[in-house]
Amino acid sequence: MKRRSLLVFLSMLFYLTAVSGTTDHDGYSDIAEEEEDTTYLDYDNLHWCHSLRLTNGEATCHSPRGRAYRTTQGTRCDMRCDRGYRLIGSSSIQCMANRRWSGTSFCRNTEPPKIRCPRSRIKFADPGKLTARVSWDTPVATDTADKVLDVILVGQQPGTDFNEGANIIRYKVYDQARNRAACKFIIRVEVKRCPALLPPLHGSLACSSDITNYGSTCEYHCDAGYERRGVSGRVCQFDRNWSDDPAECVPMEIKSDVKTASALLAQFFQKRRLLILSAPNTSDPDYELQNVMIQKTDCGLELRHVTLIELVGSPPHETGRIKENNLTSQVVDELRQTFRISRSYFSMVLVDKLGLDRERFITPMASEELFSYIDSFELDEEERESLERHRDLCD
Repeated sequence: MKRRSLLVFLSMLFYLTAVSGTTDHDGYSDIAEEEEDTTYLDYDNLHWCHSLRLTNGEATCHSPRGRAYRTTQGTRCDMRCDRGYRLIGSSSIQCMANRRWSGTSFCRNTEPPKIRCPRSRIKFADPGKLTARVSWDTPVATDTADKVLDVILVGQQPGTDFNEGANIIRYKVYDQARNRAACKFIIRVEVKRCPALLPPLHGSLACSSDITNYGSTCEYHCDAGYERRGVSGRVCQFDRNWSDDPAECVPMEIKSDVKTASALLAQFFQKRRLLILSAPNTSDPDYELQNVMIQKTDCGLELRHVTLIELVGSPPHETGRIKENNLTSQVVDELRQTFRISRSYFSMVLVDKLGLDRERFITPMASEELFSYIDSFELDEEERESLERHRDLCD
């Protein structure tokens, strides 16, 4: 009986010993498999693991034998990363009997850098220009991990001329972990402009820059045979108004009291045309008819730079005049001789700006016919353009 009881005891002891020596591994780690150390900790023959170093983090270790044994078998370390970093791997590892840690860990930078751009701004174009020169300081980027970061500019360089309108400036920066940060600001260039200036009648404007922008200057020029009355030029000011009052182009002042025809004609050289009207007397029917038509075409003659000279009668009652200004008898006689104008019948002589006899008319001419001839054969391209611009003034 005693022998049977002993056999049962030994069988149960063998079964328990077999069960206690079996370990089920049903856990899994995607970083490293953790091998459970079930061996007896022999503190007389210690096994040492290599020292832990967690870059950008901290490993807090606890050893059964105290602080002096932080890398011995059985030591357990808790892994924590600094702010801005994320732990990759095991959060807790143990020094095993094979002198290896049960897992691996490292800290990855997940926080992007910080960058701040200058404020958006509005700049007015420089005087006389359609651009503005703008400068700013390059923004500085900061990061939890990297001390030095290269900032990348996307856009126009500071200290250069920016065109009118919105100009977008961007900066971007990457840290070593390829985390990205970016910022942007806008430089808006505005051009102050004055109202458009109209060229004077019988004249033109010569303007710098874009004609109407701040700082532009416009100079008045009068056509040949006209003189400027008023300022020579005007400036577009910062308040969007032009300086001074507009100038005018008025017919040049003719000196009729000269002593010779050559002195009179010299005043018109390359400036104005002449229409010399001659008649035997003031009661001549052709003269009367032509005089009526001429009086209605003063505006048209001015647009075509034509000055009318009248020679009427015979000595000693002969008269010559330009509008209300009388000519001397010597000038009248020399004019007749120069252009071979008879006193005995009605005629008109058209003289060009070079003083040459261009056409003769022995019968009265309607204004449409006279102007058609001048427009077709006498006007240059610039004069035609000016005539088209101001033609409605005579309607």
